[in-house]
Amino acid sequence: MKYPKFTLMFLLGTFIFTSSCSNDAEKTDDIDNTDDTSDAISTPLSAFDEFNSDSVTISFDGDDITIDSNGTPNHTSPYWEETNALYIEPVVAVALTPGRIGGDRSFTVTVPSAPEKASSSSATGLGPIGISVTGVPIFNDTEGPNRPLEEQIVETFDYAGAHNGPSGYHYHIESSDVAENTVLSQDDEKLVGVMADGFLIYGRKCSSTGDYPTDLDVSGAHNASTQHSDGEAFYHYHIINEFYLGTVIALFAVDLQGTPNSIM
Repeated sequence: MKYPKFTLMFLLGTFIFTSSCSNDAEKTDDIDNTDDTSDAISTPLSAFDEFNSDSVTISFDGDDITIDSNGTPNHTSPYWEETNALYIEPVVAVALTPGRIGGDRSFTVTVPSAPEKASSSSATGLGPIGISVTGVPIFNDTEGPNRPLEEQIVETFDYAGAHNGPSGYHYHIESSDVAENTVLSQDDEKLVGVMADGFLIYGRKCSSTGDYPTDLDVSGAHNASTQHSDGEAFYHYHIINEFYLGTVIALFAVDLQGTPNSIM
C-alpha cells in the first residue's frame, strides 16, 4: 500500500509562500467496493466528546450528525496574533505563510450517524476534507491544482502540521514530536477527527492492539474497536504510517471510501 510520492520542486530565486489550498470539486473513481462490513454500524457517540467545545458544536438530529466549527484550535502556534495567549515563536516552521488564526470563519458538515462504504471511492479535492477534534479543518496532500506538497511548503507548517491559506488555518500533516505538542495525535491512537464521509480518523496506532494496524485497506481504514466503541468493531480510518520527504506524514492522502458530504 503506497501513497503517490510527492514531487520535489526546487524553485530558483525568491520563494513566495502564497498557500492556495482552494476548494475544488471532488472526483469519483470507478472502483467496485463490495465490502459492506460498515453498513448500519453507528459511529460511537462518545468520540464526539473529544472535540474542542470552545470551537466545535455537535448536533444530533435523527440519523444525522452536524459538526459546526469556527476553525479555531486549542493549541499554541506562531500563526496566532502575537497578542494572543496561545502565540509562540516558531519551533518547527522555517517560514510562515501570510495571515493569522482567527477571523470570521465557519465550517459545517452533516454526516450520517451510521456511515456506509460507497460502491466506489472518491478522490479528495482541494479545501476541507474533514474536521479535526480541535476544530481546524483537515486538508489533503496537495497545495493547489496538480501541485503536491513540496519541501518549501512543508517548511511553512507549524508543529501542528498546519499553515494559513486563503481559507484560513488548516492541517495537512501529522503534528511534530515536540514538547509544545500537548493536544494533537503524534504516533499514537488518539482521535484526529471526522472525515467528510462520516467515518472517524484516528492516529497511526490502533487502541485495540496498541500498535500499528496491519489490516488497513487502501484508504488506511479497517473494522476494529477503538477507545470509544466499548469493544464493538466499526469502520474507521487511521493516519497511514508512511513518511513523505523522509520526515512528514500526511493526515489523509488517499480516497474516501464513503459518500463525501460538502463541508461548507
